[in-house]
Amino acid sequence: MYSSVIVLNWNGWKDTIECLESLFRLDCPDFRVVVCDNASADGSMEKIKKWARGDLLAESANPQLSYLLAHPFTKPIPHLELTREQAESGSAAYETRLVLIQNGANLGFAGGNNVGLRYALGDANCQFFWLLNNDTVAESDALSALVRLMQSRPEIGLCGSLNLSYYNPKQVQAQGGKRYCRWTARVHTPPQCMVDELDSYPAPMDFVNGASMLASRGFLERIGLMEESYFLYFEELDWAMRAKGRFKLGYTHESVIYHKEGATIGSNLDRMKRSLLSEKYLSQNRVLFTKRFFPWALPTVLASVCLAAAHRLCLRDLKRAKTMFSFMLWGLMAHIPRSEKCEVRK
Repeated sequence: MYSSVIVLNWNGWKDTIECLESLFRLDCPDFRVVVCDNASADGSMEKIKKWARGDLLAESANPQLSYLLAHPFTKPIPHLELTREQAESGSAAYETRLVLIQNGANLGFAGGNNVGLRYALGDANCQFFWLLNNDTVAESDALSALVRLMQSRPEIGLCGSLNLSYYNPKQVQAQGGKRYCRWTARVHTPPQCMVDELDSYPAPMDFVNGASMLASRGFLERIGLMEESYFLYFEELDWAMRAKGRFKLGYTHESVIYHKEGATIGSNLDRMKRSLLSEKYLSQNRVLFTKRFFPWALPTVLASVCLAAAHRLCLRDLKRAKTMFSFMLWGLMAHIPRSEKCEVRK
């Protein structure tokens, strides 16, 4: 049963080729890798092609994980280059193990990945679709473990991995996914723990963490692709909410990835260290998501964003406070997303 691994790149070719080097060591027999580039300005696609030819080596930023890159995969790796239009036409070839798609613009997280999903869905033999962040590396059995669980439990539409910290590989970032508080529109991050401290039964989750999400063909055909209105953040939550009552969420600790977390856009766990881009979309989409699914919680969500902005103001961070408040208002005035543009193209 064929699988497609979709990796979205935006100005992060070093992370991406490290991720790809680990992916081509997967023990899953039948898979292809689809790299979608959101109009990078750092020559990413040329660097990735150079890596595929064998002219550029992937490097590990953490010696503890260098074994995932040891003995580089045999190069050259044949690859197919496509534009967004070609990829979404449904007439592209599917024989190549590595596909490079130029999206032509920065389409955001959902939009960029959706291009790869539309391409992969055109192959009737492809039954599983693994969305994997480019700032990750994977253990060799990470994909096969996900596929094995979903084959045994067809009621699962989205499945997550054990997310460990790239820089501290024993530290747990997420067991498949996380909980969400609808009253504040914040994701609940559990206390930090180490791998050997994990419970046998992970806590319930409201969504699958976007760093590693395996979707089934049935899920995509019934629920549709990711909602593109958010641009960044809340796409996974939106997907899970739209699937509620029709598909379950799954997790297997046997699928292990190591995640640098926020390498591209600065979504630091420490709220005071987040980039302005991160603050912009978090503030906007907390409101947008709430309007769509929990409109009765809007007063408390608005209060929560205002309090966070006021806190930045007290710290004399006027720029950050202004960004949070203005984009909260934008989210309040924007139309509620309805996912019309995210239907699977057949």
